[in-house]
Amino acid sequence: MLRRRIWFFVLGVTLLFAASCGEEGGNGGLVDDSGIAQDPEYGKPLLPETQDVGKGDNVLGAKILPVSGDNSVTSVWEVRNQWTDTNTAEAREAGMAWGADSGLTWEDKYSLWIRGMEETESTEGYYAYKTFKLATPWGFSLPAPRLESAETAIFMRATFASWYRLPFAMAAYDGTVGKVYFGHFGIRHKDGKYRNSPNFKSAYKDYSDMTPAQYGANWPSDSKLKGRKLSSNGDDKNSFLCEDCYAGAYFDAIFLNKRTGHFMVWLLSYLGSIHIASSDNAFHLKADAVREGDVLLERWQKQGIGHTLIVKYVDSLGSDRIEAQLAAGSMPRRQPKWEDGASSKNYFTNNYCGGDGETSDGHRYASLGGGLKRFRQMQAKDGYWYLVVPESYQDVWIKDSEVDLIAGRIERFEEILGELAPEEKEAFLVSKIEEKRLHLRNYPASCSARIGREEYFADLYELGENDLNRSREETDRLYRNLEDYVFAELVYDKSKTCCWNSSTAAMYEIVMQYNRERIEGAGDACVEPVVFKAMDGGFDVFKEYAESIGRGDEWVAWSKDESCPQQYVQDDTEEDHTWASFCSIEEDVLNETPVEPVDGCMDEFGNENHSSTNAASISSGTFTGLVVCDDGKDWFSFSSDGSATHVVEVAFTHADGDIDLYLYDEDLNEIDTSAATGDRESVKIPAQTGVFYIEVRLYSGESNTYSLSVE
Repeated sequence: MLRRRIWFFVLGVTLLFAASCGEEGGNGGLVDDSGIAQDPEYGKPLLPETQDVGKGDNVLGAKILPVSGDNSVTSVWEVRNQWTDTNTAEAREAGMAWGADSGLTWEDKYSLWIRGMEETESTEGYYAYKTFKLATPWGFSLPAPRLESAETAIFMRATFASWYRLPFAMAAYDGTVGKVYFGHFGIRHKDGKYRNSPNFKSAYKDYSDMTPAQYGANWPSDSKLKGRKLSSNGDDKNSFLCEDCYAGAYFDAIFLNKRTGHFMVWLLSYLGSIHIASSDNAFHLKADAVREGDVLLERWQKQGIGHTLIVKYVDSLGSDRIEAQLAAGSMPRRQPKWEDGASSKNYFTNNYCGGDGETSDGHRYASLGGGLKRFRQMQAKDGYWYLVVPESYQDVWIKDSEVDLIAGRIERFEEILGELAPEEKEAFLVSKIEEKRLHLRNYPASCSARIGREEYFADLYELGENDLNRSREETDRLYRNLEDYVFAELVYDKSKTCCWNSSTAAMYEIVMQYNRERIEGAGDACVEPVVFKAMDGGFDVFKEYAESIGRGDEWVAWSKDESCPQQYVQDDTEEDHTWASFCSIEEDVLNETPVEPVDGCMDEFGNENHSSTNAASISSGTFTGLVVCDDGKDWFSFSSDGSATHVVEVAFTHADGDIDLYLYDEDLNEIDTSAATGDRESVKIPAQTGVFYIEVRLYSGESNTYSLSVE
């Protein structure tokens, strides 16, 4: 499977919370008795779903409660932001997976947060599997909690909303009072507080105003919250925090607002997959719209339990295909299991996920609320909260009544989801490796490019061993070249090269020439290449060689453009390499077609298309290995016959430089723009006859490689 290629710093918290998690947990602590019997399938006091499923399936959605109720004693957190905000003071701040002034909505940021959480191995249960770490706004991450599948999806959504003071609510049903709403305003119905639910605002503390210096030294704790469980059988135990830590202790560890922690116990105890399946709470999506943070529901019955998976990662495979990876908790509760692309495809194409066929009692699977869905957004209108389908998603929304369209997603997922055929995947991985090499030929100090190249090689090894009957050494003989060994992967935080901001294409030439002369001068003996890295505190061996061949003025001294704690290391540290040693395959490595160093921003379109007057004419298709630099913008022209809308997308590694995408009409009037902070940007060419201009602009960084597709 293709590995994730996003890295960000996380701080473990086991030590931070271990001392405060042992004294109260493990002795019951379930939610207060509400008089609702435990559901026999879920094993918790589950409320029924709303009774008018489908009637709320419109743009405006269900009318919730008066906005004025937000200030009541039942409220959990104060709403300060809206999901659509992009330009408020808080929206412009940098966050867990996005930069400052990103121009993103909070919905976009929610997707980036889900996508960016790094892989880790499960710490609970009888066998190890891939899960993820929960990234927090407080500067630390910790292993994901043990939850059942629907709880995982609801927990993620409510947690993000609470941290960023966004409106949140989900609807359930009680036969006595009608609809019940669990939200930022507490647990309420149209006539007031629900049963004996807490007055969260007056009962529990909110420490959200604490500064990092304050909570970093002394994280506030709520002993009652730490003792909470979601189940009397203790399957929500999180022993990585402490021996007797359950869900409540986990919530105590991630929420400065303790009201949210107590609310979360109620929310997860009374809601499940039937509530996500309800059109009051989530809406159906077209298959091609899938993104991180969406949910995929398996529903095999009209009432009762199902299975809920959250979309964790989506990546383009080229050729109109994608890989989408899912993660899900389960019963008994577990940390969410992160499925690979092949396993995830089995879910996406399963008839239980809103496909054709019928249940034993005659209900069509496509009518049960299952399949790909996205949470509705809370928006205020005329003094009331509504759960809406946002305007920006209405073109990808499928109504509950459009059952044939819902069922048709299964076939569409069969078409667009990888796996690619082994030969196609091999070509894709080799092209990605070459993209990373291309970046290194311009910026040879780039550690992210070295890391990315080896990640793709790891996938190539796996593909060879599993599908092509090829050993790792055979893969290296086929695809390794000298520059891979010269620009070997380094341990980022132990290598000063990794924060060098001034390496150039000329320096690449010098380093490679030094190594070629050295290897050729050894005659029949084999000498290992000299890796371009800091040795004895510097790079003198390459600098002195540059001076000896009359290119000393082209060697640029080391300097940093970021915080660089490792700047004082004497010798950079190489990663443990899994490749065949250079001398064991020297003949194959050196029997390569020499690759000329890239001159500036040279790619297949040359160095000419850096203005609208010299835009490169393109048609539909995908173009890989392109380069944009900070001293130039790439321009393309596309002629449309008006018969269809076309989507233009650029894909790149954001860590190597932020790329923005602009679309203009033939008079160069801007008609669409995409300026997010992920690894993809896209704009739409309208179904109109004419010439359209596409500008690829590097927003930050010295250069970046990218692929461009027009579909």
